[in-house]
Amino acid sequence: MYDWIAKLTSNEHKLDRIERVLRLFPLWMLRAALALAANIGYAALRSKLLRPVQRNMEELLDHVPKRDIRKHARHYVHNVVFTLFELLFMSRRLHVLHKDFDVQGQEHLQEAKRRSQDQGFIVYTPHLGNFFYYYWYLTRRYDCMTVASAGSPELRPLYLKFQAMGCKGLDYDSVPPLELYRTLKKHLQAGGVVFVLGDFWRASFPLSRLFGRLTRTPEGAAMLALELRIPIVPFYGYRVRGFKHKLVFGPPVDLPTGQAGRGVRAESNLRLNAFMERVIREQPASWFYWFNVHERWEENHMAVNDGKTHVYNEDKGLVI
Repeated sequence: MYDWIAKLTSNEHKLDRIERVLRLFPLWMLRAALALAANIGYAALRSKLLRPVQRNMEELLDHVPKRDIRKHARHYVHNVVFTLFELLFMSRRLHVLHKDFDVQGQEHLQEAKRRSQDQGFIVYTPHLGNFFYYYWYLTRRYDCMTVASAGSPELRPLYLKFQAMGCKGLDYDSVPPLELYRTLKKHLQAGGVVFVLGDFWRASFPLSRLFGRLTRTPEGAAMLALELRIPIVPFYGYRVRGFKHKLVFGPPVDLPTGQAGRGVRAESNLRLNAFMERVIREQPASWFYWFNVHERWEENHMAVNDGKTHVYNEDKGLVI
């Protein structure tokens, strides 16, 4: 996956020239060409390069028939192709394209702002759909900050493109953890919004669970929400068709009050993971990490779950 991205982002000047040419074509024509390219790519890659994607889907999407798995894998390729094209060649048109976004639950953002009083709040999501676009949308309405992984040379041009568009972010791999945490905390205390992509993986992250398997997920969102006593707004977005997207903001979630010890943080993180798992199951073709999620499991470690079932309820938010 990263090799493909590297080939596309290696020559910024060439990308700019291509983008200027593509502006001459109507959107319907670009959409048709991309759909054709995605179908050809799926047919060419499914025998080898897409095998890990389908295998991971079969293992994690319980009780989904194989024919549906193949359909999800094909749509996964479509989303990757469209997303890369959007990031490379359509980003400067976002001021017009975002009018086609179907946004639900914006009142929950206003409620979170009210409940946080003089502080900000956290918007929490997995890597679904075109998450760059969704963060940009949020930055147009709030003073936002996010945490990304811009150290990769393949991805760095994409992050720099959005940074130039006013999307502020910190790098997981270059900013020391304590400095990162303090910067986000200060931003929230000043009334800002932090956009957290909760399905990042690093070997240094604490043990947790996702899809019933041991893995490592960041606890920063839970730590900040518990310490500052601010709400978390669960969010996800996905591609509806072509260049049209749907953005869904859920009711604000208040994590437990009181002493925010290690056990409370771990339990709160499991609740957030449960939300991510639910929306990934709901929109499986939109999740970016199907190509390498199998590298994250740590089945030989001691279990960290007490056996409780964590679910997400549309009306009540995250519950146990």
